[in-house]
Amino acid sequence: MAWQQLTISILQLLLKAGKGSNWPWGLQEGLALIFALVWFFLSLCILAVVLYLAGIIVVGRKRALFSDAFIIALLGTVLTTLFVLFIPYPLITLILSLLVWLILIKRLYETGWLGAIAVGILAIIIYLAILFLLAFAFHIFEKIIEWLRSICPL
Repeated sequence: MAWQQLTISILQLLLKAGKGSNWPWGLQEGLALIFALVWFFLSLCILAVVLYLAGIIVVGRKRALFSDAFIIALLGTVLTTLFVLFIPYPLITLILSLLVWLILIKRLYETGWLGAIAVGILAIIIYLAILFLLAFAFHIFEKIIEWLRSICPL
């Protein structure tokens, strides 16, 4: 999904950060891989929680287990990463990734295609809501609004 692309981009950026001393916030060379792995597992856990909450709301507690949500998050992330790395066409990568996520949700949550689509859409909404709440909590949202106003004044 969209946050997977963002996570992959951030991981690539973090891996490059440890290689040069020209990064003012760069990591020491040995810590870049460790930090990237910690970032990966942290985002994986957050994604699993978001998928679990969306699954509970859409398909119910009996079919939406946290272990299933974690498997969906892990397999979806790994397969999407492989698609991005080995398929040079972004549109095909996007379609395959979306299809894989929906198939994983459909199979593991034992729901139909509409249920899988609903879980996916609700997961995105929950993720964005959490993101905005964290942005408000850390006053990042104000900086984003200032940046948006600077690039497109009203």
